[in-house]
Parts: sequence; structure tokens; C-alpha cells
Amino acid sequence: MSLKVLSVASEAYPFVKTGGLADVTGALPEALAKHGVKVTTLLPGYPSLRARAGALSEAHSFTDLMGVPARLLMGELEGRSVALLDAPSLFDRQGGPYSDAKGKDWADNALRFAALGKAAAELARGAVPNLAFDLVHAHDWQAAMALAYLKYSDDGARAPPSVMTVHNIAFQGRFGADIFPKLGLPARAFALDGVEYYGGVGFLKAGLQAADAITTVSPTYAREITRAEFGMGLEGLIAARSGVVSGIVNGIAWDDWSPSQDLHLAKTYDAQKLAGRDANRAALESLFGLEPAPGPLFIVISRLTWQKGMDVLVACLDALVAMGGRLALLGSGDAALEDGFKSAAVRHAGRIGVRIGYDEALSHLMQGGGDAIVIPSRFEPCGLTQLYGLRYGCVPLVARTGGLADTIIDANTAALAAGVATGFQFDGMSDERLIHALERVSVAFGDRKAWRGLQRQGMKADFSWDRSAKAYADLYQNLIRGRA
Repeated sequence: MSLKVLSVASEAYPFVKTGGLADVTGALPEALAKHGVKVTTLLPGYPSLRARAGALSEAHSFTDLMGVPARLLMGELEGRSVALLDAPSLFDRQGGPYSDAKGKDWADNALRFAALGKAAAELARGAVPNLAFDLVHAHDWQAAMALAYLKYSDDGARAPPSVMTVHNIAFQGRFGADIFPKLGLPARAFALDGVEYYGGVGFLKAGLQAADAITTVSPTYAREITRAEFGMGLEGLIAARSGVVSGIVNGIAWDDWSPSQDLHLAKTYDAQKLAGRDANRAALESLFGLEPAPGPLFIVISRLTWQKGMDVLVACLDALVAMGGRLALLGSGDAALEDGFKSAAVRHAGRIGVRIGYDEALSHLMQGGGDAIVIPSRFEPCGLTQLYGLRYGCVPLVARTGGLADTIIDANTAALAAGVATGFQFDGMSDERLIHALERVSVAFGDRKAWRGLQRQGMKADFSWDRSAKAYADLYQNLIRGRA
């Protein structure tokens, strides 16, 4: 049975990317194709996408979509089936997908992403002749209103089943009640079981309420968000709908992240030829101005935010250096944290190197040359950098939360004896706990044979999309059969 799925998202690699959401929405369609699922991805018409729109043809037009004219352009881009919402007054502007060049959210984000949702609903309900979809899959708050528009459509057509995936419940798309009259929804939608949320409009909440199935990006995160400390105000709704909630761990683009063929590396290698990592470490040391040393070279590739635990890590840097470690950091975020890491780099010149910003090629080299990647997140729905670390033999040190807990096997005595350990976990976000975890890594690094075993065991782990894509395909099939 071949299924046709409409995936709705605000970003997808390689067309537009601000984070892990794009990696997932970009890689999942190809993986699903192996399981008989054809995915068409609906994206907003950002400048980077409109520049490639020559390969697409107009499939539908809107005279009034949130007050503006718009078109749906469809076709193939770089081997992917794409639908583009061409609404220049909403999306064709300088800056990022969600904010201007200074980082300030676009004032009309509610209308921009409501338009994306409404266009998705009309496409799913047959706006394009001879094109039908079996299911709609919405990703995060920017796409969530698609499910609300499907739910409250009064055209009498039967809506296809739907899946709402939460990549990070902290980002919810909350707006004031004054936006509701502009959304084109019936008055009954402004209700507890609709789009109303604490007196305003909640886009993610609306999608969670309307979806036939809810997924998160790891089983542990699916359980965590039923609790107040992780649910960010939506824990009651998630708990109430727990019967349709599941967690499916993200995969990674296996061929794009392959140390044996990665052109971003100074030298390629595999699990049997780990000595090849030495050339990458040397290149990394040179780029970050680090002096060679016998201790572990820790790396961080992250947004510099409270969620990622970077405030705790920056407080531990003196201890990290004192125990013989070094650090190469690539990231950006809170100005105070950026300053804290830059100050540490000055204080420990040759031991700590910092690059503010993001560089895809450099992130590959860091995984290929670093000894251990540090991910001390307070919460982490899934995480991808620890999976890249496993793939490259860059041993992960992670907080025991969300997808980090699901994907890393702690190097405790039993796991080491059984030969199944792949990294290090720690509980509790504090300087003391993180320093103890860093010390565990440093001690383990001193035993070269045991360390090689950790690296090779991690590199054996299969976090390609194959298993996760099958889980999604099975979910789709079950939902469609349930409607039969």
C-alpha cells in the first residue's frame, strides 16, 4: 500500500535551517519512501526558496489568505516533493524565518503561520485537482494550525487523519485573543477544546487538541512532558491525551554524517582505523588555537542558552582545565553566556577556544577530532549532536533527560563489563554534578584500551532513520485503517 502524506513545516534541510527541526523534516521523507510512503513537504516561501521556485509550477491560488493573495507552487526540488506557499508579503523579507536581522520576532508571525496552516488544510482537503493526501503530519507550533483548520472546516469534506509532532514543547506559538477574529475560524473554535489557551490563542495547543496522534522525538520526553517541570503549561493536555501520545527517537542522515566519507574532515576513518582521528584533532587544535595536551579534548556544539545548561558549564571551565581537559566550543545565544565563554578563552588561552556562530563544516570536523562532546541540557526532547558524536567516535557526556537518556548507555561498572557502554550520563544540574561527570570522562580517557572500546561501541549504534521511519509508517497505517 502506497501512502501519500502532506508534511507541514516551517523549515527543512537543505532548503532552510535554523536547528534540528530542519534536519528531521528534511531527512524523514527519504527514509519513509523505503516504507511505501510518499511525502510532500509544504514550506513557506522564504527568499531562499523563492529563488529556486523556477522548477515549481502553480497548482492553486488564494485571493485572500490572511488578507493577502498567495499561490501554491508544487514540484520537485533536489529530488524532494515540495509545495511552496508563495505569499511574498508574508514570507519574502530579509532576516530569518521567525525574526528580523536583529533577532526580534516578526510582529505578524501569528498571521504568517496561520496562513501556512490554512493553506495546508485546503491542500489536504483537495484544493488541487487529482491530488489527494491520506494523512497530514504537522511539525511544531508553526505548522500546528493546519490541524485546527482541518478540524473546523465547514465544507463537509472528510478530513484525513493527522499527526502532531512536538520537537520542543517550550516553543508554543502563543498570541493574544485579538488575533482570533483574523484567523477565519468559526466562533466555536475559541474554546477549551479548540484554539483558546489561557485567554489567548495557542497554536501548538490547538494542534495537540485536534491531532489524531501526537508524537514527540523520544520516549522519555513523551513521559516527561506529562509533568509540570517539562510540560511548560501543556502537561495537563498531554496527560489527558496520553492514549494517543508516543515517542519516536529521531534519526540522523546516515550518509551525510559518515566519518569514512566526510569531506569536511582532515582525514576520514572508521571504527577499525580510529588513529585517523589524530589528524582531525590536530586540525581542530589549530583552528581553535589549542595547545596539544594529553588530556581529553571536549567539544560543545550548541545554542548557548539556559535550556542547554550552558550557564552551568561556563561555571565549570576552570575545573575542566585544572583536571587536564581542553575545550573547543561552537555556538551562539545569550549574550552573557557568549561573554562568559569568551572570557574563559582569554583566561585559559591555549586550553579553551571559542567560535561564536554556526558553521556546518566545522561541526563535522569537531565531531571527527574531539574526544568527548558535552551536552548538559536541562531538558532535551531528542538531541542530534550526541547521535553525531556516537557516529564519529566522539564520546557523549550528557544529562540524563529526554532523548539523551534514551540514546546513550552510561559507562557504569556493569555496562563497561558487558561491553555495551557508549557514553556518560549524569543526574542533576549543578556545578558539582557536572564537574564529577567531567572527571569520570577524564579518568576513562586515561585508559586508552577502554576508551577505544567506548568509541567503537558508540560507532556500532544504528541511529539511521530506518527504524524511526518504520515507526512513523506504522503509525500512519494504523491511523488510516482506523478511519476505514
